[in-house]
Amino acid sequence: MKAGASHKFISILFRVLLYGIGFVALILLIAWLSGMFEEKVPSDWEERGVRRHTSEPTTEVHEVTKPYVEEAVGTLKASSRTIVASKVLATIDKIYVKAGDQVSKGQPLIDLDAKEYQARLSQAKQGLAAASANREDAEKEFQRAETLKKKNVVTKSEYDRAMRELQVAQAEELRAKQQVTEAEILLSYTKIKAVRNGRIVDRLAEPGDIANPGTPLLVLYDATSLRLEAPVMERLAVKLKPGDELKVYVDALNKTFDATIDEIVPQADAPSRSFLVKASLPRSEDLYEGMFGRLLIPAGSRKHLCLDMDAIDRIGQLEFVDVVKPDGTLERRYIKTGQVGLPGRQEVLSGLQAGDQVILRKKSSPAEEKQHDGE
Repeated sequence: MKAGASHKFISILFRVLLYGIGFVALILLIAWLSGMFEEKVPSDWEERGVRRHTSEPTTEVHEVTKPYVEEAVGTLKASSRTIVASKVLATIDKIYVKAGDQVSKGQPLIDLDAKEYQARLSQAKQGLAAASANREDAEKEFQRAETLKKKNVVTKSEYDRAMRELQVAQAEELRAKQQVTEAEILLSYTKIKAVRNGRIVDRLAEPGDIANPGTPLLVLYDATSLRLEAPVMERLAVKLKPGDELKVYVDALNKTFDATIDEIVPQADAPSRSFLVKASLPRSEDLYEGMFGRLLIPAGSRKHLCLDMDAIDRIGQLEFVDVVKPDGTLERRYIKTGQVGLPGRQEVLSGLQAGDQVILRKKSSPAEEKQHDGE
């Protein structure tokens, strides 16, 4: 029994020793793999590859306060818009204008076929001539009857009949005159002229077409009546009133115009919670109805960061700056910029803080800028 116990104890001791040797070997392997038995790197290795500020000029990121403007997008529309249509049924003979033409009041626009209305006028004039002749005969008969009545040669009934025939002839002549006037008016309708100064927006008919009364043939608007109609959020619209002077920016022209509020529709649009504001614009040959514009509405002031544009390194659509840290090292940061403010300075939306020192970069040559754009 003692020999068996001794053998068992030796077996356990051997296993423990074997496990211990394996554990030590594992630790030594890990230490070797981690480089504990190799020559160490000098203690200044962390400085390798780190850029430091030397003599490069720097600029400070400033926090400035400026007026804040909100935009209300809208469309240019003419307050004075005219639909040109015919008052008579006739064939279009000539059209003198096309879309885009500037016209003056009284300028001929369209000629209609006038043959039928000239014939009507000729008939009316012939009828007037006949009525005038009948009236002259009736006047002579009445004068003769009046003379004979004074001599008691005609009876009262004959005198009354002569007077009645004269009155009928006079009425017939007056009606004939009115028919001539009506025929002249109808004939004048075959010459369509501009009722005001303006610009032709659209041409809806061509020579040879039938002009029906009331059917649009041309669309004319007064260029001096252009105004921007834009929905404005109610929190801003309630602070506006007719007569206020604002600015309107037209994207297509990259230009800002002075504008005056003409009208604020006194009813809010429920889904958008906005009021329709109409602001008149000065006359300009560059402005056309239907153009897109932005109504610039002052909305108080706000703070923002401002940076010298020479400090920005643009690579494609990305923007970077080199920031000088307190320990003198340089940190390259990605930033996002906003609008250009003062000449040479630009708003910074993210990536920097007020007081940061940023390296001023030399302006790149065209070749370098082209290379950056390629990257």
